[in-house]
Amino acid sequence: MPPTDDPTHPEFASAGTSIAICFPHMVPAVTTTGLTRRFGEFTAVQDVNLTVAPGQFFGFLGPNGAGKSTTIKMLTGLLAPTSGSIQILGLDAATNPIEVKRQIGVVPEGLALFGRLTAAEYLHFVGRMYGLDAATTAARTTELLDFMSLAGETKKLITDFSHGMQKKLALAAAVIHGPRILFLDEPFEGVDAIASGTLKAMLQGMIARGATIFLTSHVLEIVERLCTHIAIIDRGHLIANGSLEELRAGVQARNPEGNGNNQILTLEQIFLSIVGGDPAIAPPEQELSWLG
Repeated sequence: MPPTDDPTHPEFASAGTSIAICFPHMVPAVTTTGLTRRFGEFTAVQDVNLTVAPGQFFGFLGPNGAGKSTTIKMLTGLLAPTSGSIQILGLDAATNPIEVKRQIGVVPEGLALFGRLTAAEYLHFVGRMYGLDAATTAARTTELLDFMSLAGETKKLITDFSHGMQKKLALAAAVIHGPRILFLDEPFEGVDAIASGTLKAMLQGMIARGATIFLTSHVLEIVERLCTHIAIIDRGHLIANGSLEELRAGVQARNPEGNGNNQILTLEQIFLSIVGGDPAIAPPEQELSWLG
């Protein structure tokens, strides 16, 4: 019997699998050493060293094209690194890919759902792929569809779902096996306030129960509200890494005048200052006067 009947619980073990792996709490959830990925002569990710502690809500930020999605693809086994190593919960991702995949859930930016299935059919397929027995899969499918407010869409094909509904279904599929680490690539992009609230409620619940979440998002207000630790990548290089308070202190130390009105710097101001320089603290006076 699984240790809990909560489908989002990090200890919700995959029934029917032949391998049960236990990890001490001191083992980092994610560790990368010298992680590098090149495409021909272009280096997308260069020598990234990261450590994500268990239970962290980890925000991974960067401008467009900075290397965020490439990094997540490497961490989740969708893309092989050119060099460097990845450990997931103490397991070498290169030599233990099956065991690693049992411990993680992934919501990719492209979703990659099967449009000709219903939501229940899709979740049943994913659950069985993870080795859950039929009864466990059916029970978790029902719970997840109800939690995601998709229970009334039993006859509708996924291809007819709205973007927000598809995002919720993708998250349900990513957690049906009870992963200990959840990787999310832009989960709030194109999602309305109701769907966003549902997603945030599930993620906060998972963190409260000890799971680890690795999130990329351009919605910095959400990252600021949810994440306990933040790393910033730019042009393939890791340029900042720490708690929000540590990043704020670093920016303020470089800019002792602050933002001029003694207000606490927002994550957006911190991000722009680190990536783009001081104008984030004191926005330029230049205006596009011909607008409006």
